[in-house]
Amino acid sequence: MSENNIQHDTSGVRFPPPFYYLIGLLIGFLIQRFYPIYLAKPGHRIITDVLGGIWIFLGLLLAGWAVLVFRRAGTSPIPHRPTTALALDGPYRLTRNPMYLAMALICVGIGLAFNMLWPLVSVPVVMVIVDRMVIAREERYLANKFGDPYRDYLKRVRRWI
Repeated sequence: MSENNIQHDTSGVRFPPPFYYLIGLLIGFLIQRFYPIYLAKPGHRIITDVLGGIWIFLGLLLAGWAVLVFRRAGTSPIPHRPTTALALDGPYRLTRNPMYLAMALICVGIGLAFNMLWPLVSVPVVMVIVDRMVIAREERYLANKFGDPYRDYLKRVRRWI
């Protein structure tokens, strides 16, 4: 396959999706700096620390599981590379986007661990942006490439949870 064909056999997503989440967090931290709203009083930080750690752990676990399923299917988890097979097992039986969901969980965990509201507020905003700018493109690409098996999958499994 030529280099030109490889470039056309992608979802068209050029901006790495983790950067959307990172930018959202950074904007949340910036707003927090100028308009601070904390989730817990200083003496009660143990709650936000523990909850944050749990969310981060769950996000990392979900992301690792999703990447492992992609590797077992023999395809790349990187959106600007060609998809060679559908990953339909593991977390993909529950959500079509476990990696993006994992990134959201990690961002929630970070907001909780830092005891800050604004980074938490950024998460649903980023999820909407990722939904429109990344997932919509990926789903069009996969439907065109894999046809009915992928369309059946779309009917069976929710986009997020």
